[in-house]
Amino acid sequence: MTTIATAAPAGASSRWYKLLYVQVLIAILIGVLVGWLWPSLATNDWIKALGDGFIKLIKMVIAPIIFCTVVSGIAHIQDAKKVGRVGVKALAYFEIVSTSALVLGLVVGNLFQIGRGLAVKPDALAVAHYVKQAEASKAVDFILNVIPDSVVGALARGDVLQVLLFAILFGFSLMAMGKRGERLRGMIDDSAHALFGLIAIIMKAAPVGAFGAMAFTIGKFGPAALGNLIGLVALFYATAALFVVLVLGLIARFIGFSIFKFITYIKDELLIVLGTSSSESALPQLMEKLERLGCSKSVVGLVVPTGYSFNLDGTNIYMTLATLFIAQALGVDLTFSQQLTILFVAILTSKGASGVTGAGFITLAATLSVVNPVLVPGMAIVFSIDKFMSEVRALTNIVGNGIAAVFVSWWEGELEHTTLHARLNRDSDPDDVQPRSKAQ
Repeated sequence: MTTIATAAPAGASSRWYKLLYVQVLIAILIGVLVGWLWPSLATNDWIKALGDGFIKLIKMVIAPIIFCTVVSGIAHIQDAKKVGRVGVKALAYFEIVSTSALVLGLVVGNLFQIGRGLAVKPDALAVAHYVKQAEASKAVDFILNVIPDSVVGALARGDVLQVLLFAILFGFSLMAMGKRGERLRGMIDDSAHALFGLIAIIMKAAPVGAFGAMAFTIGKFGPAALGNLIGLVALFYATAALFVVLVLGLIARFIGFSIFKFITYIKDELLIVLGTSSSESALPQLMEKLERLGCSKSVVGLVVPTGYSFNLDGTNIYMTLATLFIAQALGVDLTFSQQLTILFVAILTSKGASGVTGAGFITLAATLSVVNPVLVPGMAIVFSIDKFMSEVRALTNIVGNGIAAVFVSWWEGELEHTTLHARLNRDSDPDDVQPRSKAQ
């Protein structure tokens, strides 16, 4: 059960400058101004290191947090069949929602053919690195890569899927030990709480990281970097927003809450993702907030980490929309059957992209090389603005994974609706809520 601490003093609400999301937002705005007015300063290695360093601090604890959370969630389950049931429900949800994101990208790309008439000469050398990575990636390699060569190596690299596989197996083993494993379960639970405490310390540096990342981005690319491609950026932003409001909004409404209240609830995480362009930077906080929202601990521990590889809604929209844009810009007419091929290929290539540098761009390369190799050099057309779209990809991904955890918890009959509505309606402050009991 959750316990709610004594309400904060009345004057605390006036201290708006102490709120994390306000500090991050101010840091982002300052970063934009510094990058725009003093680009030479903003592109300094030390400025870039502020953003990179913050992301590294977060990634440093992602693997152990996932391990402890998943193991704890499984070990406390009395019915082993539940893990498999939750996994099947999560994958079914992922496929349906991810496919809807791909379809939406195709529909919007055909309705607004903004790539027509662009006189841009693609530079194949600029994207050779990504194309090479995409060509080297095969479905069988992806499956085998889920199995780590060693547990220590998986934890050291922070490979989410490898750590998740080991955690699931270890959790089952610990569950089978019964009472003999109680001491070890307690140690893992305590370790998870300590790691979340560490995250709270690291998050105090979020404004600094957001400033560095945003200043470097604007300083390097500049507002003029959008150029003639501003239409693609705007269309992608609008499509992602439409997906969140329409698709995810309908799912939220079906469960009984507002998507806008949910977005407000996770605003801290969204602003951190906006500043760092990495959805992983907010993963630990998202998992903790979902538990506070009333989601089952075991469901959150299984669904959210898995969703970071199998439920990349923003990346899916980007792939189909960018593929059509490139084809239109190069004057290549894609038939209906070829567009269906894009859909089916993207369903496969979008899996396992989390944690890979330039993941959206690499999966785009893999999709283009299968659909029509002629389109691959056209990736250079969107190369210069990919950074500006990565933020929205990450934002859409994190909202999608949050809704997925709530939906699967509801599907399992383990969603605390009273707690859900209390948090979303701000009847209690999430920051005043203690972590959920480890006995749950």
